[in-house]
Amino acid sequence: MPQGSITHIISQLTQKGYALSVIDKYILVFMGQPQSGWVDIGETDLNRIDFLYKLTTAKAKMEEITLIPGETTEIFLSIVAEDMKLDEDKLNAYYKSLSQYPEAGIYADTYYVPYGINEKHLMYFLLSSSEKKYEEISNKIYGTYNKKQWLNILITASIIQKEAANTKEMPLVSSVIYNRLKKGMRLQMDGTLNYGKYSHIKITPERIKNDTSRFNTYKYKGLPHSPIGAVSLNAIKAAIKPAKTNYLYFMKNAQGVHDFADTFKKHRKNVKKAR
Repeated sequence: MPQGSITHIISQLTQKGYALSVIDKYILVFMGQPQSGWVDIGETDLNRIDFLYKLTTAKAKMEEITLIPGETTEIFLSIVAEDMKLDEDKLNAYYKSLSQYPEAGIYADTYYVPYGINEKHLMYFLLSSSEKKYEEISNKIYGTYNKKQWLNILITASIIQKEAANTKEMPLVSSVIYNRLKKGMRLQMDGTLNYGKYSHIKITPERIKNDTSRFNTYKYKGLPHSPIGAVSLNAIKAAIKPAKTNYLYFMKNAQGVHDFADTFKKHRKNVKKAR
């Protein structure tokens, strides 16, 4: 549906082959103003009056897009561009210009957007919705929303999202992160190297050796300067409230979850058991 007056709408629809007349203008005025954009009529065989009525009452046609927790913006926007027939470069450019955060500016969730939306409007919608969500969570917990503080929360939450095998483990992984930082230890976590295009790439000894980015927590102390990927509410909560433990290590076991340890000796036993 084009934007503009009812006269303009009737004219545009007529040019597209719909059998409408000047009289239909007055019928539409009586029924109400049609919405612009893509609308879902729901039927293909309608008489004139029913068609005009549908134009004023039909809901906007929507598309569903889901950002999976842990996924990176680069991979997500690539998928969105392909699915929605949008320009990937424009999506990335608008993300960089509009986002408050270099990564995780879009909250991991399912969104419903109007069919035919352009790159700028899509990015604005996703980022503004996410910003409102972050502000809501922060205000509820802290009573304020400090973006510098929130960036550190998102960085920590994104590592938890990548490393934890399930929601139950998240506070435990969080405790390991904070315990290691407190002791001045390197985090040495593979998940931090799953940034950007490397989201689903297995981390190898060669990758650890050759990656010189700040995401390489085997080489650099402290947190990376940016989140690794999108985060869920559970990961955010875990980053804000870690479990109270002395754990410094964790190792994935045969069941696909992690064994946690507070000493390197115990950690070596867990590694040996896993292997």
